[in-house]
Amino acid sequence: MNGFLRRRHRSIVDGAGEEILLRGVGIGNWWLPEGYMWRFGDAAASPRQIEKVVEDLIGPGDAEQFWRRYRDEYVGEADVARMAAEGWNSVRLPLNARYLMADDGTFDEPAFALIDRFLGWCRTHRVYVVVDLHGAPGGQTGTNIDDSPNNYPELFTTPAHQDATVRLWREIARRYRDEEIVAGYDLLNEPLPRDFQYKYPAELIALYKRLIAEIREIDQNHMIILEGSNWARNWSIFDELWDDNVLLQFHKYWNSPDRDQIQEYLAKRAELDAPIYMGEGGENNNGWYQASFQLYEDHDISWNFWTWKKLSKLNSPATVRQPADWQRIVDYVYGGAKPDRAVAKRAFDEFLDNLPLDRCDYRHDVVDAMMRRAPLRLQAEYFGHLGEGVSYGVTGPGTPLPGFRESDRVTVRYRLPRTDGDPAPEGDEPNFRHNLGQERADHEVMVVHLAEGDWLSYEVNTVAPGGLAVRPVTAGGTGRLAVTVDGTPLNGATELPAGRHTLVVRAEDGPVVLDHLDVTPVPAGGDPGDRA
Repeated sequence: MNGFLRRRHRSIVDGAGEEILLRGVGIGNWWLPEGYMWRFGDAAASPRQIEKVVEDLIGPGDAEQFWRRYRDEYVGEADVARMAAEGWNSVRLPLNARYLMADDGTFDEPAFALIDRFLGWCRTHRVYVVVDLHGAPGGQTGTNIDDSPNNYPELFTTPAHQDATVRLWREIARRYRDEEIVAGYDLLNEPLPRDFQYKYPAELIALYKRLIAEIREIDQNHMIILEGSNWARNWSIFDELWDDNVLLQFHKYWNSPDRDQIQEYLAKRAELDAPIYMGEGGENNNGWYQASFQLYEDHDISWNFWTWKKLSKLNSPATVRQPADWQRIVDYVYGGAKPDRAVAKRAFDEFLDNLPLDRCDYRHDVVDAMMRRAPLRLQAEYFGHLGEGVSYGVTGPGTPLPGFRESDRVTVRYRLPRTDGDPAPEGDEPNFRHNLGQERADHEVMVVHLAEGDWLSYEVNTVAPGGLAVRPVTAGGTGRLAVTVDGTPLNGATELPAGRHTLVVRAEDGPVVLDHLDVTPVPAGGDPGDRA
């Protein structure tokens, strides 16, 4: 790390002028709890609602102690060290204004001390920090994700909330203006979703410009990170850059992972000559992770995975183990019987005990998927995103599925015929909404039809020297698949250095219907069974 990150045309560079692609993970639920990460869903979705549940069950005194310990222990240095070891070079830190600043404008020094401690860990492990105002005074979204007090984006209707937001950002800039580990200031998370995007766009632009001016009075060093409206997806407000050191951010969930879905952001990057950042994407299954984060890598887009740690879920790197009596808490939240105080206190204490990383279940498969790191399963249709001649080659016109990779001339089909009982009939767009990490249903699985001579290219990363074992799984055809790695035919004697590799499969001696590829690292001088 060398100096502050800054914009240089369409790239992010450090103080030495070296280009940096941010690869990161978000720490949701720490400073802004969300109900689904506690298994409370919409029944207690916002921080205020979760706080009420805790206080109702164990009383205000114990609740205060719970939250004090929660803030102190939700993330530790071990978390940051693991992020760095996995290859992430950045973390997005979502903050809730209510926990940092009182109604009278005074700042909470113990809260900032925890943030300072976190920045120190990131400095030690060389992980940049994106400071993200996830919950602004009054709320910028009108939903649970910003802790809105009245379920309305009152930030844009109440001058006092705007003044408080300015005051908070000035304080953040004052405290961290000389902190090189801070990558930039993400001014507002996902402002003005749904119909609000059309109601208050002028107010959003005005507030962005005001915040930039106020921050620049104090801090001329850090990048300003701006999100579009409507969950950060609507970039129509960006017709010019309001500062010379700007990074534009979008979010992507549950979409088709292909170039067509990001084309508008690529076009805006070219138009404004500015770097772009996919600042939130996740809450899906491993196949979607593999395809989506490959998409951003292929197009030089910085990215951030959501989210690092949550309770009893399978699709984040760290899973907090569910306490023994937690289901009774969940049942109460959804209208069931209220557990007695001792039971609830025991459950909340066990929850806190389970927060440290060494007490969590670690999901290597989740990390491997987003890093395209062996061992992993490469679904056939998730080949690279750099177009014909680089990521694939075909001898015929190809027929993509409606709504998926329609710009690529590759024939993709469902593996099984659809029936009247399936949720989506043949011809409908594929389903990419697998929020809990579940694998696709049989009728959702896609395959690629390769004519003789057609080929597909995939990225695979390895962490140690050795070989690769590749097992193609086909669903039809009379031909065979030839496999090369970095241009060399793959065989048991192939030795590869650690790092990034290009795996190509080609149909020979007839057509092949490819379902997926199982890729396993082989230690130097060993076989796949030697892997720990």
